[in-house]
Amino acid sequence: MNTKIKKQKVRSKKRTLNQQLTVRESLFGYDTLTVESPNGFAPETTTVWDFPVRGNWATHKSDYRGNFAPQIARNLILNYSKESELVLDPMVGGGTTLIEARLLNRNAVGYDINQKAVDITRERLNFKVDNNSKQTVELGDVRHLSRLDDHSVDLIVTHPPYANIVTYSDRKNPDDLSSIPGIPKFLDQLELGIKELFRITKPDRYFAILIGDTRKGQHYIPLSYFVLERCLRSGFALKEEIIKTQHNTTYAQRWKDQAKHFKFYLIMHEHLFVFRKPKSDEDLSRIRHSISK
Repeated sequence: MNTKIKKQKVRSKKRTLNQQLTVRESLFGYDTLTVESPNGFAPETTTVWDFPVRGNWATHKSDYRGNFAPQIARNLILNYSKESELVLDPMVGGGTTLIEARLLNRNAVGYDINQKAVDITRERLNFKVDNNSKQTVELGDVRHLSRLDDHSVDLIVTHPPYANIVTYSDRKNPDDLSSIPGIPKFLDQLELGIKELFRITKPDRYFAILIGDTRKGQHYIPLSYFVLERCLRSGFALKEEIIKTQHNTTYAQRWKDQAKHFKFYLIMHEHLFVFRKPKSDEDLSRIRHSISK
């Protein structure tokens, strides 16, 4: 068989696959370039994650301010959970984690302190999939997860507010973490939630949190590392620290001239910490130092 005929056969196979995928998209309501790899998704292999083009398959949208790219949730769910296991997002926002759980055949529970986020997530979970997984979302507070039993969750994936940088309820909901003025008070309240997350995580399973830093008075405030300390203090062991680059941020152009004038750099990265809950009898001396309580 000559090269020209081979190329024609390859193109024909590709057209047939694309036709099959178009039918699948029509049936199940989400956009895929291949069944396993929506929008050309490929699993990450390093500790620097860069997504210049945000995934927009299924019902994912970027209109909920501050929600993270679906590539983040997909990587974490694929790497740290198995099909039919339970995934939790206790600050669900625009529903990214739960949408990915639905696509990847994971059961999932989501909570948010704001009814708007709950309503958005419910709407975006309304698409068909070819699996029997179940996802639910309710009004709830990460600091009070009494509806979940001890040691009941396989994976937690969440993206909390970065203190009050973005106020999701316009300060009308005092229970909203983003309504809290002052970083120390914010951290104290978030730590209450972290302790709840530690309680409900199964031993030897995982908790992932995406958190960024900020500036005050032109000085760098390492909010992410303050959160890291609170997580370690609550009992978690650090599995990974991943640097996630940022693109197309709304403040970049706004602060560009100020940054040059006052001699500071624009923050264009976030920290994705992946923690593991140690087993009760585990010797941690090799993997963690003492954290004061």
